[in-house]
Amino acid sequence: MIFRAHNTTSPPTVTVKTKEQMPTHSETRTLPYTAQQMYDLVADVSNYPKFLPWTAAARIRSREDRGDHEEMLADLVISFKVFRERFGSRVVLWPEQKKIDTEYLDGPFRHMHSNWGFKDVEDGVEVTFYVDFEFKNRILQGAAGMFFYEAMQRIVRAFERRAAELYT
Repeated sequence: MIFRAHNTTSPPTVTVKTKEQMPTHSETRTLPYTAQQMYDLVADVSNYPKFLPWTAAARIRSREDRGDHEEMLADLVISFKVFRERFGSRVVLWPEQKKIDTEYLDGPFRHMHSNWGFKDVEDGVEVTFYVDFEFKNRILQGAAGMFFYEAMQRIVRAFERRAAELYT
């Protein structure tokens, strides 16, 4: 399946793997900000509850400078209707390359990986986003699959709105 979204340099894509697995989502957008601004916004995990849908709380467990990158262990509490779960992630910040990689540690997922990339271009910044996750619980997995694309769009728009609030 291919879905098209407005304000993108290339259409976001959703690939369905199998009935039992969650789809993946990748998207590229050009926004009127700098790569540094968008990198800083996405790297600021502790502020996610202020603007990100379904994010009830965020806690940074640790931060460690590793020379060319920084590694952060973070917990997010996701809340949606009766569902409320905490999950831990390893967030690797690559400031020179303007990349952010996230890897699931513990919580309600079988797996979760996401990547952000930010590149200055003529009209602003090219933002690339990729996420692949699967819930352990089949009921949650089925429910999430029904609104996956819409949820991804809401998350991307939330980052765009936050950038507009902070940088315009």
